[in-house]
Order: sequence, then structure tokens, then C-alpha cells
Amino acid sequence: MAQTRELRRRIKSVENTRQITKTMEMVATSKLKRAQDRVVAARPYAEALAGVLGDLYSPERAERFPLLRQPRGAAARVALVSVTSNRGLCGGFNANLLRETRGRLAEWEDAGAQVELHQIGKKGIGFFRFTGRAMATQRGDISDRPTPEQAVELVDPLMARFAAGELDAVEVVFARYVSPLSTPPTRLTVLPVRPPAGRRADGAAPRTLPNYILRPSAEQILETILPLYVHNQIFRALVESAASEQGARRTAMKSATDNAGEMIDTLRRTYNRARQAQITQEIAEIVGGAEAQRG
Repeated sequence: MAQTRELRRRIKSVENTRQITKTMEMVATSKLKRAQDRVVAARPYAEALAGVLGDLYSPERAERFPLLRQPRGAAARVALVSVTSNRGLCGGFNANLLRETRGRLAEWEDAGAQVELHQIGKKGIGFFRFTGRAMATQRGDISDRPTPEQAVELVDPLMARFAAGELDAVEVVFARYVSPLSTPPTRLTVLPVRPPAGRRADGAAPRTLPNYILRPSAEQILETILPLYVHNQIFRALVESAASEQGARRTAMKSATDNAGEMIDTLRRTYNRARQAQITQEIAEIVGGAEAQRG
């Protein structure tokens, strides 16, 4: 009797858990659709910026613009921006990002560079506090719907320091959104901006340059476009990480819901067998008692 009561409690507990995970899966699916729309909406602007920047870039102009200037030799002072989520229950999403961040930190430090960590996301902040890693800045207030203004707040101080020569490189580690099942951790060099001459900044094949009429001048256009391009790189990293988080959470919650269903089926079969054995034993006891009274 005690065994069947315990099995009923476990079945009820797993059913409650399955209801929670199913609800979280549905919420993540809804948020994922909106996050996917933001990723898709951000791409045309980014491609247009990259295209114009790739067309205007030249080694000669690169020497006149601090954001295009390449470091002499190996980078000695690096800012690494790491993007994680604020919440858990998304499988190995944050663990993969933190592993990538730690690996990149180790690579830079092994190369002799001084690396400062700028952490975005409460999960990353909590992890590096636990491990004792110093963080130059921490941002746990960026939600799963990042805005361009937040991207500007994040990267403008780093741009100013890079232009002043205080930093040699700025990198960001984030989850690139490929599909809900594929969100690989990705490293992106934000500064210095390095679009090769004659090619698109996103690595596309060379194209025939249009016959531009540049007004007021290529230099003034570059001066305006370069900060916009850097802002957009950070904004895309935030948007793609947000979409990747929802995709990972939906996948994790669906797996948890399916596993809970399988566990409930197993527990119910065990309960039915235990209940059947109990009923059989009670019938045998009743028959045995009746036979004893008759004899």
C-alpha cells in the first residue's frame, strides 16, 4: 500500500513538472518567432552598411581613420565582450558560450596580451564572480529584446578608447543564430574594422563597384558610416544571441517535456503492476480465510 501511494505522488509530481516545461516550451516558441523576425530585419541594414564600407575602404584611407587602423604587431591590449543570457533552463547554451569565452581569454593571455572582460548577461556575471575573474564592466539589464540604443551604450566607450590608442582590439563572443537547433558560439572582431578592399565586409565575393557620386566626400561618408557599422555589429550580436537563447530554451523544454512523458508512462506501468499484485494478494487472503472458516 505504501508503495502505491509513493508511486501516485511521483506521478503527480512529474505531471506538474511536465505542465511547467510544456508551458515554457510554448512561451519560448512564441518569443523565438519574434526574435527570428528581429534577426531577419537587422540583416538588410547590416548588408547595406557592409557593402558601402567595403566599396569605400582602401589602405590609404585606413591610415587616416582610427577605427580602421590595424595594430602594429600583435595586439597588446584587448577588450573581450561576452554575451550570455540572464536566465537558465536553456540546455548547454550558456555553458558553451562560457567555454568559448574562457578559451579566448586563455588564447589572448598566452599570447602576452592584457585582456579586460566585459560581461553581458547575469549567467556569465555569476559564473565569473564564482571563478574570481575580474570584469571591467557588467550588464545584467539587457533583456531578450535588445535595442540599438543599448548597443551604442555598450560599444561607444570601447570605440573612444580604441580611437585614443588605449585598446588594440575589441572582440565579442556570442551565439550565432543558424536555426533553433544550431546556435554555435562565435567570435567576432569588432575593432579594428577590417573590410578588405574590393570585397564585401561580410566576406562575400568581389563585385563590380558602382559608379558612385560621392557627396560631400568619401572621407566624410566613412567618418559617419564607421561608428554606425560598429554599433550594428554589436546590435546584431545581441539580437542573434537573444534568438539563439530562445531556440535553445525551446529545444531544452521540449526534450524535458518528452522525457517527463516517458517517465510518467513508466511510473504508471509500475503502479498498475503493483496495484494488480496488491489486489491479487488481497483476493488470495480472502479466499484463504474463507477456506479456513469452512474447514
